[in-house]
Amino acid sequence: MKNSLSKKIIDKPYILWSVLFIIVPLLMVIYYAFTDTTGAFSLESIKAIPEYTSTILLSILYGFAATAICLVVAYPFAYFLSKLKFSTQSMMVLLVMLPMWMNFLIRTYSWMTILGDTGIINTFLNALGLNSLQLINTGGAVILGMVYNFLPYMILPIYSVLSKMDNSLIEAAQDLGSNRFQILKKVVMPLSLPGVLSGITMVFVPALTTFVISNLLGGSKILLIAPPPMVLGEWVPSQQLIDDSHTFARLCQALAEQLGIRFADAGEWGISLAYDGVHFTEQGHKAFAAGLLEELK
Repeated sequence: MKNSLSKKIIDKPYILWSVLFIIVPLLMVIYYAFTDTTGAFSLESIKAIPEYTSTILLSILYGFAATAICLVVAYPFAYFLSKLKFSTQSMMVLLVMLPMWMNFLIRTYSWMTILGDTGIINTFLNALGLNSLQLINTGGAVILGMVYNFLPYMILPIYSVLSKMDNSLIEAAQDLGSNRFQILKKVVMPLSLPGVLSGITMVFVPALTTFVISNLLGGSKILLIAPPPMVLGEWVPSQQLIDDSHTFARLCQALAEQLGIRFADAGEWGISLAYDGVHFTEQGHKAFAAGLLEELK
């Protein structure tokens, strides 16, 4: 009786978590899909889906490519990792997880430093007398960023399954005359399938909607599934809006994209790009405002 009561109490936080962070968000998505800005029932959002067919297909293609590369890299790594001594396994798992201790945005920014026109790779090539390569703002850079950020999510579930595999099954296959390839194909891979499926899900889903990586490493040229951009129309900012630095930062970001201004080259404006928008110093805020308004005249 006590065990039954304790089980009922223990599972309540998980049920609450599932409701708040799985069911409620899904219901919100359904609500916004079938309503307009006033909250009235509307099918306009559903009718607009064909307009984004190319974006959806491109997102699926990039997500599939990143997932496939992660699987090809992660499976042999996880397999050999599971065969090491336990102490070595623990150290290697720690090294796999170590990059995840850093902020997602910082990890992506590091690749901008490596792949940039004046980055580490091109600086090295120039030192050898070779021409610079266009590495950033390309599809390859976006996929590379996805693989780097999501590879641990493929390695860990596969390793978890392989490390718990019963070695007596492999020994039995060897006793029956199976070679290494047959053991891998008929014993190891089928038993590791749950880990593979978990890894594919954990990589493909975030890769499908990782607009941060596509914006930073793709230079906003590669549009993936993401929140809708700001629509400006004929709207002109008022003085009150300009005084609101956060709102004006979003406006400047949208205007700068229309004008083709790269924030990476705008250090003199005192601007820094962050996950939630563009942040200005007081001097940069006023200077960039004046510059943009002058360009729009």
